Amino acid sequence: MEILPAIDLLEGRCVRLYQGDYEQSQVFSEDPVEVAKGWVEQGANWLHLVDLDGAKTGEPVNLDPISRIVNAIDVPVQVGGGIRDRNRVTQLLELGVRRVIVGTVAIENPDLVSQLCQEFPEQIVIGIDARDGKVATRGWLETSEIEAIDLAQRMPDAAAIVYTDIHRDGTLEGPNIPMLREMAEAIEVPVIASGGVSSVTDLLSLLTLEPAGVNSVIVGRALYTGDVSLKEAIQAVGQGRWQDVPPDLGSSALA
Repeated sequence: MEILPAIDLLEGRCVRLYQGDYEQSQVFSEDPVEVAKGWVEQGANWLHLVDLDGAKTGEPVNLDPISRIVNAIDVPVQVGGGIRDRNRVTQLLELGVRRVIVGTVAIENPDLVSQLCQEFPEQIVIGIDARDGKVATRGWLETSEIEAIDLAQRMPDAAAIVYTDIHRDGTLEGPNIPMLREMAEAIEVPVIASGGVSSVTDLLSLLTLEPAGVNSVIVGRALYTGDVSLKEAIQAVGQGRWQDVPPDLGSSALA
């Protein structure tokens, strides 16, 4: 199972939110590039970047730090936040981002997302952020009536699904194992778990879902607080060092 350290960008800084609340943000570093380098030095094979300003405004805001991170490290990154049209997708791919995560637009313009999946195979990931099983949009500020699993089933050509339980995100309360299992068993697309990881024990519990299709996990706050050591976590789940991993999320190396 792959572990993806999360770098959430707000006004150019590395922060973590509590349950997606912008009013409850904690700054962990003024220099996200150094943070990225640190995770790579500790063995990260991929990084997960989120433009929180972009998620709120609908326009990518932190392009400069994203570009600097991409150019400073030798592992691929995936980026989400405020990406709601083709131009933004191509802009990020041209910066060197390996995969682009779209969320709100999957609800508001699913035909466009289907076209993007076909135009950029294995490079479009669907971010499904759920609150009580319903999909939240626009930086988690709005909640739709669409069920998370229903949306996932409508995106068969996606490279992967990032499933985030908003109530768990940033809380260190552990991942939502039952929902992740239900999601993975309902679709053929690989699932990336996100939200709530607090310990290596949580990561080992996610390993039981790997046969169902949950083959990677995003870890954020627990890495920054020291509750989880990235080196120890990598050792615990038995993942190897990234070496020319193809962008095919169906491989066992990544999601």
